Amino acid sequence: MAQLNHTDVVIETVQSSSAAAVSRLAASWRRSLVNHGLDPSNQRAPDRVDASGLRLRRSTLDRLMTIAAPRLDQLFGLVGNSGCCVLLTDSDGVVLDQRAGSGDAETFEDWGLCTGAVWSEAAEGTNGIGTCLAERRQVMIHRSEHFFARNTAMSCMDAPIHGADGKLIGALDVSSCRADQTESISRLIAAQVAQTARQIEQDNFRAAFPGARIIVASSGEAADALLLAVDEDDIVIGATHAARRAFGLGADAAIRPQPASDLLGRSGEASGFERAERAALKRALARAGGNHSRAAKALGISRATLYRRLNRLELD
Repeated sequence: MAQLNHTDVVIETVQSSSAAAVSRLAASWRRSLVNHGLDPSNQRAPDRVDASGLRLRRSTLDRLMTIAAPRLDQLFGLVGNSGCCVLLTDSDGVVLDQRAGSGDAETFEDWGLCTGAVWSEAAEGTNGIGTCLAERRQVMIHRSEHFFARNTAMSCMDAPIHGADGKLIGALDVSSCRADQTESISRLIAAQVAQTARQIEQDNFRAAFPGARIIVASSGEAADALLLAVDEDDIVIGATHAARRAFGLGADAAIRPQPASDLLGRSGEASGFERAERAALKRALARAGGNHSRAAKALGISRATLYRRLNRLELD
């Protein structure tokens, strides 16, 4: 009866003329039913890619998986004892890596929350992973918010992960199998998921530009950090997804090389980037006892570049 009730609710909501316009959840249900032709009462298990297909997908994102592994361990250490699993997916919603406690592993396997499973919105309807990837934003799909009735026992908290080029490359998911997990607890976990996803994104970005200087500034959002990769000539050669958004650099286009000073500007109050650069220069000079050559060497730049930056920031 519960399944029938859920199915009826989904269909009635989708058929409402105003629901999709006022609710992101209803819009996702509509995509699932109308665009993808899914039936909310369908009981089939999630699709899975075969072993060779999974190996290929993992090899494509080998660096990301290596960088993400300790972050997944850390996140699982925080949520694993509360009946949660941790999943890392690619941009197609295919699970590449998983962390689950031995006592809950069988349940997650039965639900399809395991490596190789396909959790795109096109395949599974509204769900944490698929809807996060479809809408390219952090989402929480709590129990009956799922499209398929068979998925309404789980709560899913997700955040997108973008590559060093700004393109969406995957999602980080925490899913709970506990019937007593409240929505408020899910929201606390969701905040940790978002933070971990951004840490993975930043670690991956730094690894993509090993020889560059990374300038960091807060965007004012707890889950965001703006990172720019700058070469020895002060030319911006890379930017995180958040930085691209903040500076209008395009979501996933190749960045046109430009001086960091031109991008950041010099008018008005110093930007977060300028404050960070000023602090870095001051620390290097202090550690070098005021010796410009030693400070430049410690920063990995030429003495001429150091002088240009000191002059630009009006540092004596």
